[in-house]
Amino acid sequence: MTEAPQILLNHQLKKLKLPTILREYDKQARLCAAEARDHVQFLARLIELELFDRERRMIERRIKAAKFPATKSLDSFGFTAIPSLSKMQVLELARCEWVDRCENVIALGPSGTGKTHVALGLGLAACQKGMAVRFTTAAAIVHELMEARGERQLLRLQKQLVKQKLLIIGELGFVPLSKTGAELLFELISQRYERGSILITSNLPFEEWTETFGSERLTGALLDRLTHHVSILEMNGDSYRLAQSKARQNS
Repeated sequence: MTEAPQILLNHQLKKLKLPTILREYDKQARLCAAEARDHVQFLARLIELELFDRERRMIERRIKAAKFPATKSLDSFGFTAIPSLSKMQVLELARCEWVDRCENVIALGPSGTGKTHVALGLGLAACQKGMAVRFTTAAAIVHELMEARGERQLLRLQKQLVKQKLLIIGELGFVPLSKTGAELLFELISQRYERGSILITSNLPFEEWTETFGSERLTGALLDRLTHHVSILEMNGDSYRLAQSKARQNS
């Protein structure tokens, strides 16, 4: 290939936003020539590489947009440490069909039993399937909603949150909510009802959620919406984090 056509090709590939083909075409041309592959096989290989790279970049963007505090997969979760948790159920949830159906997941159990790890793993699985995910905590999302309300940006924020295919709210129950905060969180959950999935982790059983929301009526209405289409993960047992720490010290 002479220099002028190659410069033109490079320019056109950049304009078409095909960075992988731009990077790989010369190398793949040499490989295909050495393997006696024809022009169709050469082109098919380039397109396959471009699509693979595009999907990888899309997943990376989804993960970044999700604002995970850490990237954790279910592969690194020790299911044997939490006998009450069904590994089969979690792996079924990792297929993300429940997200397509706009259903919910609630993980219940004491602190340290791996609820956040499982939530992060399911969130990562959703990102890998091209779904828009947002991770937050109950305290953080309430603070964000109240701040937006004060700045007259509440409707805009609510629309952004409703658009997410999966909204993960962690640590519900750690901090009691103000009356306004509880009402704003209830409104958000109501807006997402049968329109988008919610995954909640909580250290409190359902009968104690009134302590967080401060109103039996509001708590009842909230649970009615959350549990209409729900999978509940029972995560009772000894601290998963403590077991991991001991295992690291003994290794």
